[in-house]
Order: sequence, then C-alpha cells, then structure tokens
Amino acid sequence: MANTNRTLHRAKAGRNDEFYTQLSDIENELKHYRSHFQGKTVLCNCDDPRVSNFFKYFALNFEILGLKRLICTCYKNQEPDLFSQHDSERAVYIIYEGDKNGNKVPDPSEMEVLQLQGDGDFRSAECIELLKQADIVCTNPPFSLFGEYINQLVKYKKKFLILGRMSALHYTDVFPLIMDGKIWMGYGFNMSMIYKAPYENVEEANKKYVRSKGYNPDDNYIKVPAICWFTNLDHQKRHDELILYRTYNPQDYPKYDNFDAIDVGKVAEIPVDYYDLMGVPDTFLGSYNPDQFEILGTCRIPEYIERLGIGRIGEEWMRKYKAAGGTGHYTANMHDLVVTEDGKPRAIYSRIIIRRKK
Repeated sequence: MANTNRTLHRAKAGRNDEFYTQLSDIENELKHYRSHFQGKTVLCNCDDPRVSNFFKYFALNFEILGLKRLICTCYKNQEPDLFSQHDSERAVYIIYEGDKNGNKVPDPSEMEVLQLQGDGDFRSAECIELLKQADIVCTNPPFSLFGEYINQLVKYKKKFLILGRMSALHYTDVFPLIMDGKIWMGYGFNMSMIYKAPYENVEEANKKYVRSKGYNPDDNYIKVPAICWFTNLDHQKRHDELILYRTYNPQDYPKYDNFDAIDVGKVAEIPVDYYDLMGVPDTFLGSYNPDQFEILGTCRIPEYIERLGIGRIGEEWMRKYKAAGGTGHYTANMHDLVVTEDGKPRAIYSRIIIRRKK
C-alpha cells in the first residue's frame, strides 16, 4: 500500500493523475446497467475520445444499448499519442450518433470532431454546456478533483457512473451525498485495478501484481488499489439484504470508551439482533442497503463527530495506552473512537456509524 501511495502522490505532484481504465473493467461494471441507457445521451468528459476505453465501449455498444448520442471530451490533448503532454491550449470533443453506413462499426467518417475554445477542463463554461446536454456521465475523473467533479454532477442533476478511490468516501463534499442517498456504490467496490499510467512503474511489488494479471509493467501498467464505482443509477445489488448470522454479546462487541455504540470489526459480523448504534468498517458501503440500515455519520469528519457526540479520548485512556506501550500519535483532546478490551486500550482507525432498520 505504501508503494502504491507513493506512486499516486508522484502523479499528483506532477499534475498528472490520468489513469486509463481497461476495457474489461468497464464491461464488467456496465453490464449491470443496460436498462438505464435506452434513448440516452452519454457524456465521457474526462477522456481523450480517440484512445479512451469509455468511448470505445459506448461506441461499440451504441446500438445494443439504444443510445441517442455519445459525446466525449478531453483536456488539451490533440495528438493521438495516449500520453501527449497536453501542450496545445485547445482541446477537442467528438460527437457520435451511431452507425450510418450499416457496417456496425464506428468509423471515423461517422464521428464529428470539433474543437473547444478552451482547454477542455470539465469546469469550463463550454464543457458545462456539453454536460447539460447529457443524460448520463460515465468516466474516470482525476482523483485529485473527485469531490469537485461529483458535486458538479449532483448540481446539474445528472445520472452518472464514475470511478474513484475509496478514500473519497471520507471527503467532506462526498460523504454527505452518500448519507443522504444521493449517490451510492456500484458493483465494483474496493477493487485493485490495472491502469495504463502516464509514467513508468518502478515499484517491484506493483510490477509483480501487474504481471500476475497478464499485463506488462514495462508498458506503464500499474496496480491501483481501493478503487470503487460511484453512481446514482439504481441497481439490484443496492437492494440485496445483507445476510446476518452473528448474535450480539458484550464480549465480542465492545463499546467505545468515548461514544455510546458498539464496535463491529467486520461487516460479516454485524449482529442480527442488535438495533442500537454500531461502528462498522468503511467496506460496509459495498453492502449497504438503505432499506435495511440507516447511516448516521462517520468518525472521520468533524461535522459528524460533533453531531454524533463522539467524546474526547481523554487523559485516562491515554494513560492506559502509553502504559501498554502504545506509540500512536494520539492526544487526550482527539476524538478518535477508542475501546478498552480486557484492560488493553485500542484506537479504531475509521468507522461509519449505522443503525439497523429491520
């Protein structure tokens, strides 16, 4: 994980977090949403249309999905090279309206290639105008701009299916959307995915994983962990009830020292007979059914810490923690969730606070 984080930080530092999604990953997710696309205009607004696998998927399946129109834009990329350096100050977009010559193949002559006046940034006025024309947006937006990107989609009331990192769940402008039922997770959740990256893969462990999946890391393929599909398109998985089989007992489910709720270490261990507050791992969102559970907040965002009433760690817990040899960077005034089990103090990294509905 540390090696992968260094890779992602290097991309961000170089202002180049464009990771090109593999066609198989797009196909594996999109197969669950076919009924949503009939008669719709799809926008891929973070993709070079000449090399994007999102564009390729929708162009090749245009008639199968019953699409009305496909629009694809990119950011300052006018060269066919996948990793051009975006030197041009003007970007392009492509409009495709289906097979015209009957050969059932998207031909260049059937695609209208147009220049944008600016650099193709999704926040620009002309790109927002294209967004307004779309019914559904499907792409892999820049990780560094994910919160801003998804809130733009919500602002303009667009349906979407997009890729992002699991860490985005903790963004102050993303978690409220999940809690309010405005967005949710797709089928693919907490995945390790192979991406075509704009730089060399130099991490040995990463390269080994890439080779195990049949890709050549020397061709700039990299492994990126903890990737999720974010969407507001309804799907069956969202309505599947999580099967619970464990029963509650105080020994297996300790209460937090600074918050009136029990800690559940694994999603599969949520007790079947407990209806008060519980803290569960972030992976819960991959199985979240809004008819079965209610989300009340998270311990990672100050607004919810205050709203829930999560207390200070406190001097007494800190004393026990240090006496037990704890070396974490905690202080008594922090509001991290903590427990004491069999006299042993333990801090909990991240929990979503939930309650059973039924």
